[in-house]
Amino acid sequence: MDSFQEGDGWVDWLSGVGAHGMSAQDAAAALAAQNDASVLGSEEVTIRGLDGYSVSVETRYTVGDSVIPGTESMRARAEAIAVIEPRCEEQDGVDPSEVVSFVCDGESFELDPEDFEKGDVPEPSVLFSVYLVE
Repeated sequence: MDSFQEGDGWVDWLSGVGAHGMSAQDAAAALAAQNDASVLGSEEVTIRGLDGYSVSVETRYTVGDSVIPGTESMRARAEAIAVIEPRCEEQDGVDPSEVVSFVCDGESFELDPEDFEKGDVPEPSVLFSVYLVE
């Protein structure tokens, strides 16, 4: 992975800066689709110093039969804000251009840029916590 071989790039990556893989918008669309909904809009936000995303969705189906007259053809809408909190910190006294060394919730990890394999990186749930704040 090139970001591990570019000096301090891995430090930014562990901090959630320039995350790799699926974009937040793609992840939101996939989750909405699993719930038979569509994303109406999304934007990057910062809450309490943490990067996150505000997303609004709308169901792909109508309310249907209801006890409230005139709502049968309406669709449900919802908004949420989620933040991404890094669970890892770089270990003190480590040269980031040599060995990638970090601690996530008390568990130590070490990656060698010269002998790096994709499977060496812990699962995203070990590296980051994502949760709703609003």
